[in-house]
Amino acid sequence: MSAAQLLNPKAESRRRGEALRVNISAGEGLQDVLKSNLGPSGTIKMLVDGAGSIKLTKDGSVLLREMQIQNPTAVMIARAATAQDDITGDGTTSVVLLVGELLKQADRYISEGLHPRIITDGYEIAKVEALRFLDSFKLNRKVDRELLLSVARTSLSTKLNATLAEQLAPAIVDAVLSIYVPPAKPDLHMIEIMKMQHRTASDTQLIRGLALDHGARHPDMPKRVENAFILILNVSLEYEKSEINSGFYYSSAEQRDKLVESERRFVDEKLRKIVELKKEVCGSDRKKSFVIVNQKGIDPLSLDVLAKNGILALRRAKRRNMERLQLVCGGVSQNSVDDLAPDVLGWAGLVYEHQLGEEKFTFIEDVKDPKSVTLLIKGPNAHTITQITDAVRDGLRSVYNMIVDECVVPGAGAFQVACAAHLMSESFKKQVKGKAKWGVQAFAEALLIIPKTLAANSGHDIQDSLVALQDEHTEGNCVGLNLTTGEPMDPVQEGVYDSFRVLRNCVASSSGIASNLLLCDEMLKARQMGRQQGPTEQQ
Repeated sequence: MSAAQLLNPKAESRRRGEALRVNISAGEGLQDVLKSNLGPSGTIKMLVDGAGSIKLTKDGSVLLREMQIQNPTAVMIARAATAQDDITGDGTTSVVLLVGELLKQADRYISEGLHPRIITDGYEIAKVEALRFLDSFKLNRKVDRELLLSVARTSLSTKLNATLAEQLAPAIVDAVLSIYVPPAKPDLHMIEIMKMQHRTASDTQLIRGLALDHGARHPDMPKRVENAFILILNVSLEYEKSEINSGFYYSSAEQRDKLVESERRFVDEKLRKIVELKKEVCGSDRKKSFVIVNQKGIDPLSLDVLAKNGILALRRAKRRNMERLQLVCGGVSQNSVDDLAPDVLGWAGLVYEHQLGEEKFTFIEDVKDPKSVTLLIKGPNAHTITQITDAVRDGLRSVYNMIVDECVVPGAGAFQVACAAHLMSESFKKQVKGKAKWGVQAFAEALLIIPKTLAANSGHDIQDSLVALQDEHTEGNCVGLNLTTGEPMDPVQEGVYDSFRVLRNCVASSSGIASNLLLCDEMLKARQMGRQQGPTEQQ
């Protein structure tokens, strides 16, 4: 501290007050940007980058990742909110709104002379009690398809229009249930999300199988086969250069021809074993067919041999598709053709090729017990496909959360109204001693920003809707906000549910961020943090 600052304590106090004011303003500013996004009735934002690319979205996570934010405090809030999305899959906008409102409510008391430390102590007490109340407020439920449909529909309707959310919810729920094997947690990586710019968004579908983004490379190969035995290979069926730096030298054309002939004979021997396996399992039955999916290459001569034997062959399949193929069709991937047997083959009821413009897609469907499925997202343009993809990811996480937590929380602002009433109740106020009760009161009032914003985004009067919700709750009812009428409703009957872990993390993280920002009274310019000091700097 300089001598001038020591001589002028008022200037020092004012400077520290300005730093706190900057933090509070940053939280309120970020809140104002994202406030209009919340809920099914929220509006969308247009992001434009320096190259002129445009993205339309109302997903808070996408906005915070893509926006150019200059204020360091706002950047900190944005990073914490996107971390919420990484952990739970949703709740980004809610975190920003709650942090902004906690700072705004604290500002009211600080401007009246209350120290920020007292506010943060109250926030800590209120956070612990809110999390305890959430545990008692949640509804314990077993995994049920109808309940999962309601959970997925609630999540999707905040990102997409209601009609599209209603159509996509069954596909998302069935995708998770297909890969769910109790008591293990479902692995969402087993759900492949594939995009196809074709037709409309309502044509997005669940494929209980695998979709490959390429087709057969020979015109005479069949385009559609049924009752297909599938051979999964990682074997080169072409002339292959050696992996080490080596070469062959020959002194005459005869020697070269002999080398080429021996290489061809080596590949033909592999093909002969594959064709023999095909004849063994299919015989003369025309209703049975044979498909090869190879991770490595197949040369034109080999493709011709396979086509003449009625075999559909795909080459250079991606490694991740090869791994999924075994989970979808069964069978075992083969690195050699020496030990081929019928028990290494997978099976699919239908394999067909679909051509879209110059691109070809191969669909493997009608399998017996798939442990991996594909969500094929369709849309007329890139904007629509991106919007649906972001929404589908959130929908999958919401279903996953319900299965893992085995509980849900009534939505549409029901928890926030109930928790605020609990924190303001006389029974709890008696447990809080001293000035910290002002922090608890500020926390309770901040929670109401969620139902207030839902009402505002739906075009209803904020105060009327909030008073109606609080009156209904006083009578002992679990109520949320009906966004169509602005009146209270029972979210359980309407099937509007929030995720337990999303709300838990939202309350915990927003309280921590707001408390840290309130206790930050000065912003200093730092050197490059994380850099090790050199010998000169240490001296």
